Amino acid sequence: MRHVLFVCNHNAGRSQMAQAFFEKHAPSDIRAESAGTQPAKRIWPTVVEAMAEVGIDVAGRKPRKLTVEMQLHADWALTMGCGDACPYVPTTVQAWDLPDPADQPLERVREIRDEIERHVLTLIDEHLVDIYTDRTAHQLRLQRLLPDLQHEFGASHDAALIRSCADRILGDYDEAAVRGHVLTLVHRRTRECLIAGECDAPALPSSLTTA
Repeated sequence: MRHVLFVCNHNAGRSQMAQAFFEKHAPSDIRAESAGTQPAKRIWPTVVEAMAEVGIDVAGRKPRKLTVEMQLHADWALTMGCGDACPYVPTTVQAWDLPDPADQPLERVREIRDEIERHVLTLIDEHLVDIYTDRTAHQLRLQRLLPDLQHEFGASHDAALIRSCADRILGDYDEAAVRGHVLTLVHRRTRECLIAGECDAPALPSSLTTA
């Protein structure tokens, strides 16, 4: 399971539309999320109306705040027209220069909607293999894990062994559908492996192999 994250300021227009179109057109083993640094209270009404015109219901969706957890489990990220105000997302990032539909008339929102769908289709057409194979997010998660492990085990274990052990265990979760507690699980399993003097990680918990 891969994870794609769409980010704009308010998560009330562009990123919501992009997520919805990605869910419609992309393979089912790539999960889409969207978020914003300053989420609005609701999706813009004109966006709801424009999406309904193309058969996609976003009326029940709520803007979400971008969290560190979202950033860490994303394999690919798209930021949308927010320039310097866009948050840093620590993975492979593409910037889409898209106008904000907030306070725009329906006619203009339709144009933005169609432009977003074109961007999503291009993403799928040109970068699907990259999304499946890119290891940037994996390496960033690994970097997040290593300092504590090296602090605890650096005096008794070679740094390369610690890294190899954590890397191998983290790899078990690269395809997990749910990554909410992956770093905690990997940290615990790596500690157990190093304490035991071997790094033969157990099978991936079934709770993380399903949505």
